[in-house]
Amino acid sequence: MAMSAWAPLVPYAQARTAIEQGQLGLLLLCLGIGSLLAMPVTGVLAARFGCRRIVLASGLGCCAVFPFLAIAPSVPTLAVALFLFGATIGTLDVAMNIQAVIVEKDYGGSLMSGFHGLFSVGGIVGAGCMTLMLWLGLDIVTASLAMALAVALVLLAAGPHLLREPIAAERDGPMLVMPHGSVIFIGALCGVVFLAEGAVLDWSAVFLTSAGGLTAGQGGLGYAAFASAMTIGRLNGDRIVQRWGGRRVMLIGGLAASAGFFAVVLSSSPWLALMGFVLIGFGASNIVPVLFTAAGNQKDMPASLAISAITTIGYAGILAGPALIGLIAHASSLHLAFAGLACGMLLVAASAPLHKTVE
Repeated sequence: MAMSAWAPLVPYAQARTAIEQGQLGLLLLCLGIGSLLAMPVTGVLAARFGCRRIVLASGLGCCAVFPFLAIAPSVPTLAVALFLFGATIGTLDVAMNIQAVIVEKDYGGSLMSGFHGLFSVGGIVGAGCMTLMLWLGLDIVTASLAMALAVALVLLAAGPHLLREPIAAERDGPMLVMPHGSVIFIGALCGVVFLAEGAVLDWSAVFLTSAGGLTAGQGGLGYAAFASAMTIGRLNGDRIVQRWGGRRVMLIGGLAASAGFFAVVLSSSPWLALMGFVLIGFGASNIVPVLFTAAGNQKDMPASLAISAITTIGYAGILAGPALIGLIAHASSLHLAFAGLACGMLLVAASAPLHKTVE
């Protein structure tokens, strides 16, 4: 909710600081830098103090910082606010995934897809509620305070039910472990999938309007189709993983996402291209949840540090992906860039039988 609620505020921030699009792009990197710096440390903090304290501290910190995104009057102050917002979001992201791994292990069945599905639902709710409040004429500061309050209430409602104690075996473990063994492999696969997701977010509208034949007003349909399919896929993913197993989900999902990218590239109709984005969403929906479960099952390093590492690597894929796609598109074409993503998802599918921690 908190992360997606920032999206409708971006045009207001640009107008308030009077900066151009290029400068805005650099400013938005502050959010990503804050997240990337906080994520590797979160695994250590969760191992020492337990997930509950980290989730509540970072979540409430996020609520405290969020209204400043609506009032920061200058580029330096907005940069600081975005950095702190990114750091709290990154910390919360890692801590709640560590919590999810612990709960799933204790449960003895698949839960991770459902958790990630609710993350997607929160994204829709956050952006939708913020947009609705602004559309109804609420001023930006009041809307931001209302959203921060809503997120805080959700956190306080969840707080008593979170696991309080850190994992005993990890509490006295090393403060820092460099990613190694299967964790690097899992992280690399997460990076590929997140790269594909980031590319759809940032480039689907450009593709559909420049090569797909849709108008500027229709360009957002590509990401809407992708996000809807991914949310539906994740909300039903636990039953699918339970029935088919993680390896088969990775194999079939990777093949489906790859086919979706090829359909987008080769399609002569914008509506067939939209169906390709739906296929990408369904295919990719449960791969990352399966990989997070695998990170919790591996024995090469403590689970909390492993989750921290693969989240950082995956998030780096989201940040680097759009820029990489842009470079390839500039050197050749957007069609070739999307075809490269199709090949990347084929590699994810091919890796499924090789991974011992995916059941």
